[in-house]
Amino acid sequence: QVQLVESGGGLVQAGGSLRLSCAASEHTLSMYAMGWFRQAPGKEREFVGGISSSGDKQYYADSVKGRFTISRDNAKNTVYLQMNSLKPEDTGVYYCATTHWYGYRDTGNYNYWGQGTQVTVSS
Repeated sequence: QVQLVESGGGLVQAGGSLRLSCAASEHTLSMYAMGWFRQAPGKEREFVGGISSSGDKQYYADSVKGRFTISRDNAKNTVYLQMNSLKPEDTGVYYCATTHWYGYRDTGNYNYWGQGTQVTVSS
């Protein structure tokens, strides 16, 4: 069982930035590729971006490409989501999750999930 804890969410004005963190305790994240997802009220959870286990490859949803950046520090067992140029439509609960397979966008391919952190972008 891998326990993931997201942090860094909050309220920000449109055009602002936030950096989310996803930390794992008691287990090393270096064996997993990772993904970030978000869920707005009344909507399905959607893929935001993913990163390979080593951190050398990333891929993003078109809606965030060029604005969001995923990175990881395996020595610290932490994955990050840097969000710039935030828009009101980026509002939602953001989740990190582990997967054994890099490149997937479907929630069904992710096994362990954090509890989520709220991001609210005001216009």
